[in-house]
Amino acid sequence: MSVEATAELDRARIAELTEREQRRLDETTRGSRAMFERARRALSGGVASAYQERDPWPIYLERGSGSRVWDVDGTERVDFHNAFGSMPQGHAHPAITRAVERRLALGTQFAAPTEDAVVVAEELKRRWGLPRWRFVNSGSEATMDAIRIARAQTGRDTIVKIFGSYHGHHDYVMVSIGVPYEQIGDREDYASLPYGGGIPQSVADLTVPVPFNDAGAMERRIERLIDEGRPPACVIMEPAMMNLGVVLPEPGYLEAVRELTRRLGVLLIFDEVKTGLCIAAGGATERFGVEPDLVTLAKALGGGLPTGAIGGTEAAFEVVESGGVYQVGTFNGNPLAMAAARASLEEVLTPEGYRVLEAREEQLLLACQEVIDRYGLPGYAVGIGAKGCVTFSPERIVDYESFKAHQDKELADLSWLYNMNRGIYMTPGREEEWTLTVAHSPEDCDRFVAAFEEMASDLTA
Repeated sequence: MSVEATAELDRARIAELTEREQRRLDETTRGSRAMFERARRALSGGVASAYQERDPWPIYLERGSGSRVWDVDGTERVDFHNAFGSMPQGHAHPAITRAVERRLALGTQFAAPTEDAVVVAEELKRRWGLPRWRFVNSGSEATMDAIRIARAQTGRDTIVKIFGSYHGHHDYVMVSIGVPYEQIGDREDYASLPYGGGIPQSVADLTVPVPFNDAGAMERRIERLIDEGRPPACVIMEPAMMNLGVVLPEPGYLEAVRELTRRLGVLLIFDEVKTGLCIAAGGATERFGVEPDLVTLAKALGGGLPTGAIGGTEAAFEVVESGGVYQVGTFNGNPLAMAAARASLEEVLTPEGYRVLEAREEQLLLACQEVIDRYGLPGYAVGIGAKGCVTFSPERIVDYESFKAHQDKELADLSWLYNMNRGIYMTPGREEEWTLTVAHSPEDCDRFVAAFEEMASDLTA
């Protein structure tokens, strides 16, 4: 990892290249433009989710297979986006496709338990070492239910979260995510700011943000909350931040958080919607060796179908077992999703699958860092498991505050355009990371690095 840039980047050159690359992308996505004109007459903004929006129009996809996707213009790209990290299995994996096809003929929805759900829960219990599990249909539902369980178990209302982390779209966690740098507030007393409209300030005030990688600041804030008569029910956090590219925990940080939450009687929730099954068989819980009271999963769990899960200790789940918390959902444990999840766990995300992911990750990180060092770019390559990114910053990012202070928006946007125009499908937005799949080949990674090097060369020529 390096952040010692030697090249002084010309902002006018960045703007010139951005204009050129934007023109090129617009010219080659006319089918998406036509689809957007049609879609916007029925779909709000022409998309199914605000995170799919893009100016001047989104890129509409038609199909995917293995490590590749094709858009409506017929352009083939190697996919490093993978549905916001939902697809480390790759697209249309034969094992998952077979399992879903078999299940289709047997019935797709009962609102009743099936054997596949039992098998998936047993495997998650084995991988995470947590004895109790329930299913939901998304990451948002998982974090919403985990917080409700923590509140019922402790009899408290306040929750603590990491400033800048995204935990789904329900009101209690749509707080202090993406805000202007000057609105963050004092590090010891960050502001509780609703993320978008429709979230009452009274609800946002129940969610108290603290910085990542600073166990001391978290402890001091929790102690003040206790003194104020509003002790928190839980701390909900990503063990590795995946909403600012990739921000890894500093050595000893997660262990310190685990110790202080246990000592202060606060439940610890690891939101593993992005890390779970992507960075290790047992997610961040296995990778870092720190066990939370509750863990939330989604995205990669369903192998391409919408599902999620909550795991926890016997003590945390007591309120669910006793019926004190109604953890419900008509589609929880949907047979199609459970069949896909079972096939993924048993046949795809296996020890061999993780060896492939680790090898591709090492290849990408080393090659990208070599390009950064050779051309003197301001930034560094960072990643873990199937996740990684190039962070364009003159200093190492350790939390949201350092991210907002040092991120290079223009360079990140230009990088996305270079990727898209050279056969690399990446997530729009400067805050996202790549997600590798078991289907990615060394040549796929070489193609990613080649696009990155071309940009580096053009910038410094």
